[in-house]
Amino acid sequence: MKIALGSSRAAKIMALHASLARIATIDATWARAELVARTVTTRAPAMPLTDSQLMRGAFERAHAVRELLSCERQKADFYVGLEGGFHSITIEGERHTFLRGWAYATDGARGSFGAAPSVSVPEAIVRRVFETKRELGEIIDEFTNSIDVRSRQGAWGVFSRDLLTRAESFETALVAAFAPFYNARLYQ
Repeated sequence: MKIALGSSRAAKIMALHASLARIATIDATWARAELVARTVTTRAPAMPLTDSQLMRGAFERAHAVRELLSCERQKADFYVGLEGGFHSITIEGERHTFLRGWAYATDGARGSFGAAPSVSVPEAIVRRVFETKRELGEIIDEFTNSIDVRSRQGAWGVFSRDLLTRAESFETALVAAFAPFYNARLYQ
């Protein structure tokens, strides 16, 4: 089995490896998957601010890596896209903004989405992202006085004091997105 990921970011590759290891506990064929990671571009904004933008970005990444491999005269059994960003909702007149990720997996004929858990984003960070129109990764680096947090624990790690990392949040989304494929009998 060959699985192509529409990103070369370390956290996303780690998430894919971890999700496959988890799935392999119920279906050993997933343990032998060969992973291919490619950097792709999409029309999604650099800092997605809605679930629709996040889902569209994950979908486009999966299809972009499929197209890229096709141009290289390669193919995979599954094509995967991951996208992280904000989702805001207003409850009782108060806006709540969450960091959330989405995964999309397709075999070329059918596809499935999976969502990562959500974590509340501190209002000072939300304001800075909206006011400056910059990516969360840049803002987190400034708030933590670090460089390239997104390639390590990510904002998830910062917000949860490393109880959950960016890779671990995406792992959950991937397990969910792959469900119709490793549990095909139920999803027929």
